[in-house]
Amino acid sequence: MEGRLNINVSTVDYEKTSAALIHQLTLLEEMVHGEDDFVVTDSEFALGWHFFVASVNRTLVARLKEQMGPAFEGLRGRGDDKKFLSWLESRLGGQVPRFKLAIKEEMESSKYGLF
Repeated sequence: MEGRLNINVSTVDYEKTSAALIHQLTLLEEMVHGEDDFVVTDSEFALGWHFFVASVNRTLVARLKEQMGPAFEGLRGRGDDKKFLSWLESRLGGQVPRFKLAIKEEMESSKYGLF
């Protein structure tokens, strides 16, 4: 479980979404005693949406899984990456207007070739 999990973020409000995302990831770092475990890029604007990437160390995901125990396995999704996205989406849910999270590597290998 080495490396980083790159998350594509699409939103209509970059300021609010990036601030909420950074806040949640900072809280997660504090919860699992991590440090400098994520990076958020600047946004690119197209068609009324802002697009940016949040890159998270996989060790942070592993520590969250360890701390949550069986509750982590109950999250929606297949595999730790998808479960982490579900956890993150649930944390951002009521705070941010219209946003979408997706694993960058999956989008780039889309069978439709859109990304």
